[in-house]
Amino acid sequence: MASVRQIASKAGVSVATVSRALNNHPDVSEATRRKVLEVAEGAGYAPAVGRRPTNVIGLIYPDDPVRADFGNFESAMLQGLLKGTNELKFDVTFINLHRDKTDAETYRQFFHRKGIRGAVLRGLQNTREISEAIAAEGLPAIFIADRSEDPRVNFIACESRTTSERAVEHLIHLGHRRIALGVHAGMDSDHEDRAAGYAAALDRHGIERRDDYTVQAVASPEGGQMMLDRLLSLPEPPSAIYFTDPMSTVGALHRCLHLGIRVPQDLSIIGFDDSDVRFHTFPRFTAVCQDAYALGLEASRWLTRALEGEANKVFRQMRETTFSVHESTGLVPDEPARVRDGKKVSR
Repeated sequence: MASVRQIASKAGVSVATVSRALNNHPDVSEATRRKVLEVAEGAGYAPAVGRRPTNVIGLIYPDDPVRADFGNFESAMLQGLLKGTNELKFDVTFINLHRDKTDAETYRQFFHRKGIRGAVLRGLQNTREISEAIAAEGLPAIFIADRSEDPRVNFIACESRTTSERAVEHLIHLGHRRIALGVHAGMDSDHEDRAAGYAAALDRHGIERRDDYTVQAVASPEGGQMMLDRLLSLPEPPSAIYFTDPMSTVGALHRCLHLGIRVPQDLSIIGFDDSDVRFHTFPRFTAVCQDAYALGLEASRWLTRALEGEANKVFRQMRETTFSVHESTGLVPDEPARVRDGKKVSR
């Protein structure tokens, strides 16, 4: 394994410059940093032995770790993650790839510089390629809340297509035929599955899929309100809506309260839930549910045990979602709810 002095000699720079480049110091030019990192990677360099290995797991996000459209998934997942890491006395640190990783660094170099032994990568629309790149370098990591066809990628996620189909069939059995879909604008595999389940239920029962009955917005309360207004402003509004995200569901329910639309007497709503949000709305909403706490717990348990040599090096698991029926779904109303110019109107 090359030393810092050998890297400095081959790169034609000082030992101090190598040290600064390896630690992403701002005084080093991008060209010099890239040259040093390429030499270090080619020589198989790793930080000097002698420092005690850390017991730190990185929770990696491509951008900001917390955003409004993440909803309550993050808090439930993090609770499970901390529970699992605490069992073997590991710690967790948040990592923002966009901010912290340079283009010249390999992921191995990045892990070493950040002092992390392994990583949990949060599945979002633009993180599948990152998970595959990390796996290609043979680094200990697990992709959470999404999946990959790359056999080198460890992951844990929930299968929501089947349960989404069941949820829409619940509405069909209540007599609904005009059923709309409010889906997150960022179509990762989870939301693609939920949309596919919606379509499969309509197809199974011979119900026409209407383009104007599928709307997209950022998964937030404001997005849910916007999608509700748009759907109920149609000349032939739906009698039921499936929202594929908790925050959109909450926003739609709040909008119904504001407009005086009774749920489920005027409109049936099915939502999605990552933990227990459905129990804190009025009315409590019928939902397709995934257990974000369990995803975090099982991901961290496997990763920490794999790092300690107590678990298999491969972990690829799809967990089931469940269907929870509450007060937000009912029979088809005699007249559909309608909105015009931001207000509820009679036919």
